[in-house]
Amino acid sequence: MLKITLPDGSQREFDGPVTVMQVAASIGPGLAKNTVAGKINGRLVDACELIEQDAKLQIITPKDQDGVEIIRHSTAHLVGHAVKQLYPTAKMVIGPVIEEGFYYDISYERPFTPEDLAAIEARMKELIAQDYDVVKKMTPRAEVIEVFKSRGEDYKLRLVEEMPDEQAMGLYYHQEYVDMCRGPHVPNTRFLKVFKLTKLAGAYWRGDAKNEQLQRVYGTAWADKKDLAAYITRIEEAEKCDHRRLGRELDLYHIDECSPGTVFWHPKGWSVWQEVEQYMRRVYRDNGYQEVKGPQILDKTLWEKTGHWDKYRDNMFVTESEKRDYALKPMNCPGHILIFKQGIKSYRDLPLRFGEFGQCHRNEPTGGLHGIMRVRGFTQDDGHIFCTEDQIQQEVLDFNQLVQKVYADFGFTDIIYKVATRPDARIGSDESWDKAEKALFDALKASGCEYQIAVGDGAFYGPKIEYTLKDALGRQWQCGTIQVDFSMPERLDAEYVGEDGNRHRPVMLHRAIVGSMERFIGILVEQFAGALPIWLAPEQVAVLNITDAQADYVREVVSKLQKALPHQSFKVVSDLRNEKITYKIREHALQKLPYILVAGDKEKAAGTVAVRARGNKDLGVMSVDAFIELLHQDITNKV
Repeated sequence: MLKITLPDGSQREFDGPVTVMQVAASIGPGLAKNTVAGKINGRLVDACELIEQDAKLQIITPKDQDGVEIIRHSTAHLVGHAVKQLYPTAKMVIGPVIEEGFYYDISYERPFTPEDLAAIEARMKELIAQDYDVVKKMTPRAEVIEVFKSRGEDYKLRLVEEMPDEQAMGLYYHQEYVDMCRGPHVPNTRFLKVFKLTKLAGAYWRGDAKNEQLQRVYGTAWADKKDLAAYITRIEEAEKCDHRRLGRELDLYHIDECSPGTVFWHPKGWSVWQEVEQYMRRVYRDNGYQEVKGPQILDKTLWEKTGHWDKYRDNMFVTESEKRDYALKPMNCPGHILIFKQGIKSYRDLPLRFGEFGQCHRNEPTGGLHGIMRVRGFTQDDGHIFCTEDQIQQEVLDFNQLVQKVYADFGFTDIIYKVATRPDARIGSDESWDKAEKALFDALKASGCEYQIAVGDGAFYGPKIEYTLKDALGRQWQCGTIQVDFSMPERLDAEYVGEDGNRHRPVMLHRAIVGSMERFIGILVEQFAGALPIWLAPEQVAVLNITDAQADYVREVVSKLQKALPHQSFKVVSDLRNEKITYKIREHALQKLPYILVAGDKEKAAGTVAVRARGNKDLGVMSVDAFIELLHQDITNKV
């Protein structure tokens, strides 16, 4: 007898081999109708998978997250079915699942249009209405090649060539359409009714700009119509918050084709940058960091010693001078070791903390660039801590508390902690990796943080904690990190004199809080939909006159505000244009200023201002001194 153990511990017995779907049917017809796939001994499989030995089985339905992911993958295949019916000469490439959706890359002789996208979606709905079964066939390699040759699917043949060890492959048949995949997929198109195609984009074969360009059809799929509606609402809200649009509308920055992947900061955008940088500079100062500055270009031999040349050469900008090869630095860590090595260091000097607003360059593919979120030239709030092994845990614990404080000041309190452990391709001994990983786990436990483990996602030189922020729309942004590195100090021969008088290697902790300054400012702009907290706002107050009779008084108010603080001035602008006051108020409101002050004859005579706060809130009339106190408290409290 074959025994199947279900998640509740109950068992069912069968006379011989049985499929996942047959097990579901034995439990009840309702479950069988809702069975998307199965999980045998923890491995996801198709509902048609045959179970031949005693096993633990979980039936996967649309209520399970795995079920939703399978629905999305199958909907991507449905895109292929519809596209091949509408555009028979199109060649299908790959169609993976991504967060909250999927895409399919396609090669076609002309660009798809929004009308094409609508036609593809309409045909998909027609196919779903046919309620056909999705059939899986494990197929010998030679037969797979013949199938795709006969269909002219050049890219599928390339994929087969890249899998020389696969002697049999899963082919999934959607009626006359066939696609190749490891699966699993839904057993019937009735599971695919809740979907929407969202946009078109360009892509490159294998993500390499040197390869041919493809077209990418994006979509999303869900198990429930309410979930789809909620997703569409989130996307619409995200579009309103898009930093690229807001950066243009608020005159913060732009990106020019003369320097793709780098940012031209306008005065207002640079004001935001300076507030973030100066805040982080105070964080450095108050937490024992010494600010340093390294060069932009370093000799190739240094990158070879650190291992970066082998790992990141394709992403580095290189140059040559007097028969020597150099690279623009893609990261700051080697430079900090060279600074550490100047002069003799003692154990009494440790921990030694260096911080730098270090500008880095990485040769990202054009198709991967995204506003100021993903660029080729960026500045990191980079830091490196040189310490002893005994100091690692306390340094990580202190950094963890610092990260929480900084993120809270910027308005982020929902943080996801993730420990990325050793990858297969790595440097250093297992013993050093054991010590490094233990220090990270112990520090998070001591801080009381719940954390996830990302097995194998560590850097090639050491494990790390990744700090991911959740924004107002529930989106996740990985920003901060702290990484434990035993190897780079060894490779670059960094030493300190221990208490025993002997030479020892320091441990190097790589850390960043906001990460890329460009990306973090983009996150802030989207988090607050451009209405930045008053302490970050490039313009905090606009003072408006109603008629020319109040122009001099407005100038006095502006001057008083600018001189109100001993070490800094409020960021104030005046608007003395000969326009209707309602027009001027609306214009400044669209620029998302925290406060608008209006002065008419009554305010001039009384030495007051009428105060409007962002969001069309009327705070009434108050003295200029009272407003200065209000403004000062808002900035101090980071409202």
